[in-house]
Amino acid sequence: MRITGALFCGTLFGAGLAVSGMINPQKVLAFLDIAAIASNSWDPSLALVMLGGLVVAIPFFVWAKPRKNALLGGTITLPVKRKIDRPLVIGSLLFGVGWGLAGLCPGPAIAALSQFQTKSLLFVAAMLVGMALQRIFQTLWAR
Repeated sequence: MRITGALFCGTLFGAGLAVSGMINPQKVLAFLDIAAIASNSWDPSLALVMLGGLVVAIPFFVWAKPRKNALLGGTITLPVKRKIDRPLVIGSLLFGVGWGLAGLCPGPAIAALSQFQTKSLLFVAAMLVGMALQRIFQTLWAR
């Protein structure tokens, strides 16, 4: 049941990303290009997508916060760390730069794999390499 629920939620999420245009790098880059505001070519539509995501997600986070177990089993573990530290800032900067350069971030990139576009395949491959390197460096720095 948990696998079926996860598959349903992931498919619904991916379909939402596709319908909203979040898997289209050109649309994302048109949203991120705030310098285009002056020329009236800025595309604010993804801000509405993000707002819609918050409207849907916030009630579920409020509902989940006092609970220990998810509906389909498993433990609910919400983030508790509130400190802004160097790894958070560096990770945020890397995420933002990558999103701005490629027009893709992890969720939409994975959903875009369904279109078999070279850019999405390369992005996900680079993302996986980056994740592996991060684990290696984190292990080395912890010594």
